[in-house]
Amino acid sequence: MSNIAVTTWSLEQTAPTDLLPAAGPDGDVRIVRAEVPSPEFSRYLYASVGGDIRWTDRLSWTYARWREHLERPGVETWVAYDRGTPAGYVEMEPQDDGAVEIVYFGLIPAFRGRRIGGHLLSYGAARAWDLGDRWPGLTPTKRVWLHTCSKDGEHAMDNYLRRGFALFDTKVEEEAEVTAPGPWPGAHNG
Repeated sequence: MSNIAVTTWSLEQTAPTDLLPAAGPDGDVRIVRAEVPSPEFSRYLYASVGGDIRWTDRLSWTYARWREHLERPGVETWVAYDRGTPAGYVEMEPQDDGAVEIVYFGLIPAFRGRRIGGHLLSYGAARAWDLGDRWPGLTPTKRVWLHTCSKDGEHAMDNYLRRGFALFDTKVEEEAEVTAPGPWPGAHNG
């Protein structure tokens, strides 16, 4: 197995006024919070959005591990639906000192390139800024941050910058090259 150099960029907003919302997409696109922790649904979103861009770190998680993660106070999943069909999601979790990380964000491949991503990221970042309003006991949000890498979609970095995120760190590391698994075994074979 060969190694590849992967660049990871970390970006942040340090005030709600940093957010530069995107225009909404055409059509019937809605964004809804998945309020009931569902390992099955979250794994579906993770595998479907990240399958072609090598998201693999959670594929081995057990049902119990998914449930434990999703039931943590302040962990939220917001799902974009296009005419009733899941199109993508944003997952966030609170961290120490009022930071909220957008841990995962993306669209299922069939929904990319239709202006849904900018809208979903805008909405997700706004929900990260008001996360403490929905979760009594959490520290109010002082910073929203995320990371993207050279394995992510070609428009990811541009979308983050257009939404008002600013770069604060860059790292380059060697990683074992992984074949994109697709949303399920054999998805890329036919």
